[in-house]
Amino acid sequence: MVMAPMIVIAAAAFAPQDALPSKSGIAWNRYRDYDELLDAVRQIAARSPDLVRIEEIGKSALGRPMVVAIVNNPATGPEASKPAMWIDGNIHGNEVQAGEVVGYTLDALCNAHGRVPELTELIDRSVFYLCPSVNPDGRDEWFSKAHTPHSNRTGLQPFDNDRDGELDEDGPDDLDGDGSIGQMWRKDPNGTHRRDPRDPRRFTPVSREPKPDGTVERGDWSFAGEEGIDNDGDGRVNEDGQGGYDMNRNWPSDWQPDHVQRGAGPWPLSYPETRCVAEFILARPNIAAVQSYHNAGGMILRGPGAQYNESAYPASDRAAYDAIAAAGAQMLPAYRPMVIYKDLYTVHGGFVNWTAEGLGIVSFTNELWSDQRIMQNGQDPNEEQRARWRDDVLFGRTFKDWTEVQHPTLGTILVGGQNKWSSRVTPHFMLEEECHRNFAFTTFHASQMPLLRAGHTRVRSLGEGVWEVSVEVCNDRRIPTRTGRAADRGIARPDLLSIGLTDAAGVVAAGGVAEGGVLDRTFTPVKAEPSRLRVERGIPGLGSTVFRFIVRASAGSTARLRYESQKASPLELEVMLQDTVAP
Repeated sequence: MVMAPMIVIAAAAFAPQDALPSKSGIAWNRYRDYDELLDAVRQIAARSPDLVRIEEIGKSALGRPMVVAIVNNPATGPEASKPAMWIDGNIHGNEVQAGEVVGYTLDALCNAHGRVPELTELIDRSVFYLCPSVNPDGRDEWFSKAHTPHSNRTGLQPFDNDRDGELDEDGPDDLDGDGSIGQMWRKDPNGTHRRDPRDPRRFTPVSREPKPDGTVERGDWSFAGEEGIDNDGDGRVNEDGQGGYDMNRNWPSDWQPDHVQRGAGPWPLSYPETRCVAEFILARPNIAAVQSYHNAGGMILRGPGAQYNESAYPASDRAAYDAIAAAGAQMLPAYRPMVIYKDLYTVHGGFVNWTAEGLGIVSFTNELWSDQRIMQNGQDPNEEQRARWRDDVLFGRTFKDWTEVQHPTLGTILVGGQNKWSSRVTPHFMLEEECHRNFAFTTFHASQMPLLRAGHTRVRSLGEGVWEVSVEVCNDRRIPTRTGRAADRGIARPDLLSIGLTDAAGVVAAGGVAEGGVLDRTFTPVKAEPSRLRVERGIPGLGSTVFRFIVRASAGSTARLRYESQKASPLELEVMLQDTVAP
């Protein structure tokens, strides 16, 4: 029997309530642009060279390096021999804290190894592939240029958003120079609003009901839209900025063309960022779990992205999804387990739809910050409560006071309002907590990747050198070694159980699954090659399968069995051919 390497955990030199000593010295209470985030990832790898290596997997549309940090302990085996988890973030450029969560996860794994027994065991039996930003160009653009909280989602390959034959010709204009794109109010003698005399940051609507004398109250200001200029003279403002497509609509499963799914690109994997990620994942069939991070809503999302793909999630898979998501809801305040099409909106060609439905991998998207975190009671805040939060907790730093500016077509306007940090982004003082809680969820998800062990074994003499060998293979985790989706669609390679005999003259006469368990005498033999059993549906989560062989060999010889799965470390055991059943 092959034994796993012994892992020795040194006694912790810190109190349980203390933070783990940082090997990298990096603090995760602030945001970093792409170069800074990449430097942090490389610094972590340099401090843990026995555990982490950095691989450049391609270039972004503007030539920035696409990197993956690979966490593996070579002392416990090569990468391909272990189940692996893919973790990424920031496929949308403005969803910046998703990259921080991935960076924190890498740092926390390194800090925990050898210090936290539970995580050390997980790291030593698993591999982690961490891509801190799937959209380096978009991330860098969000930090370096003026944007709203909701822009810029896209990559930066030029794109004709307004379909006028020109590319990226009418982007946002930072008229007041504050680094954000705010709102505009124009002077208007028939305005819809007046400035609140008690709080000049607010515009209050005037009544449109006629007075007794028939006159109507008029304000001084009317809303003029998003801060910007009509640069191309088509009557619209900011309608064709850089990029304009959505890389989370560019994946092969259920991809739909642009007239169905806006921003999907000309064909699946048409962008260099999505293509290099797909090539990396496809080259690693040991990936058994996927976690992708986005940035707002407090959601633990699984597919399908469209209602007609419900059958892609059979009951056996949903059991794993539901259990993992339920655990996440306990770890993540104000997060809710949700189904993409049912609880959010329809998504065609989404990343986790591809990994789940196209590759048969248990996959989640977490939408991070939730405004419910503002409230102690976990409820959605109203506008007054949001204002109190901005003023009293964030000290007004997410609001730009209104500034008078001369606009080329609107004349005198006021520009200001909420800046790009005002929503969707986790406040800096809560960032490390958000990172840690999601790291905890990620490692729980990873801990549910298949873990095999041998259960009951029984050898029974049938007389004249013929033996019945029964072996139970158990999976002690929730994710099956082959998901129902993979089995139903024939995705990747099925599991394999092989048996060999040390008796050179030995013969494997029959083999198959014993549906009734170890003690039941019946089983269904395969028709060909009984020494190599294809296990099409794998070993179920938190379940087991019993296999039975009829062999002819001398007493005292050994049967050697090996169970192989792309999603689990192999299981090997030896069984001596001697009767273990009382007559």
